[in-house]
Amino acid sequence: MLYPLFFKPISKKRLWGGRKLIDFLNKPFHGSQIGESWELSTVSGDESVVSNGILQGKQLNELIEIYKADLVGMSVYERFGNYFPVLIKYIDAQKDLSVQLHPNDHLAKERYNSFGKNEMWYIMDADPGAQLIAGFSKDTDQNEYQQYLQNGQIEDLLHYESVKRGDAFFIRTGTVHAIGAGILLAEIQQTSDVTYRIFDWNRTDKHGNTRELHTKQALDAIDFAKWNDHKVAYTTESNQRNPMVHTRYFTTEIIVLEGEIYVETDQLDSFVVLMAVQGDNQISVDGTNYKLPFGSTVLLPACLTGFTIQANQSEVLMVTILGIPAQFSSSDRYSVNNIP
Repeated sequence: MLYPLFFKPISKKRLWGGRKLIDFLNKPFHGSQIGESWELSTVSGDESVVSNGILQGKQLNELIEIYKADLVGMSVYERFGNYFPVLIKYIDAQKDLSVQLHPNDHLAKERYNSFGKNEMWYIMDADPGAQLIAGFSKDTDQNEYQQYLQNGQIEDLLHYESVKRGDAFFIRTGTVHAIGAGILLAEIQQTSDVTYRIFDWNRTDKHGNTRELHTKQALDAIDFAKWNDHKVAYTTESNQRNPMVHTRYFTTEIIVLEGEIYVETDQLDSFVVLMAVQGDNQISVDGTNYKLPFGSTVLLPACLTGFTIQANQSEVLMVTILGIPAQFSSSDRYSVNNIP
């Protein structure tokens, strides 16, 4: 019988990483410059491994092959097969990340036999004055963009957002973006590791070398329009599911806990991922209690009928893959507060 599954986090050292994943989220990592904790992954070479119960030691991709729709949901399994459709992370940016973007599904499939990478960020902590980049500051085009790039003025074309804890952003494929220094966040994204780096703040390593840029590859992947809907508006009613983002790629809600809530899941036809983004929690499934401390993640199989979650004061992101109407096209913008 399937049960709530916890996985060993996978550490990723990055030149821009720090120690908040260790010191703040209590991740069992060592060293410095730890930029990412991969919580749920089936990326080749970085497959998540179960850390609890009778399935301890099994990889997530193995479990999908064995349990299929019981684990992920029938509609999810029909769409993705043995492929887990989301990659779940916590990210600590001690320094600015490079300015980058990700190709859409069509381009990623054509070039890399991969999915594209739409992603969502939830700000868990931000130093005073912290900013991120989301898109352009004005409508532009390929020629103007290249002129800014060649003249070393690309920073003047970017849109900066000051951030605080609780802010959320949806970053579509093609959107130039960068997480700024001093930000700790939870990231939900399509399972893809395809990134085009277009600007790296002229940084060099100790040998004076710069990191590779993907200037040419990025040109036909960039969305040159200025959009004002990157930041997500949402409500925070206590002890209920508050819609945040609903896309064909994933759906995210936030549960603000001051007590407890029972969430019925047997009609979702999807697995549920819970990310504890503020405070400690306890979940109960079929009479068994599980701790869900701050900074942890749990995967609830689709075959479970529901769960109770309780806390004195906390915030939990709830991620699912919900059915999307047939008329939903890949060019549609995401919708907010539109959970059916």
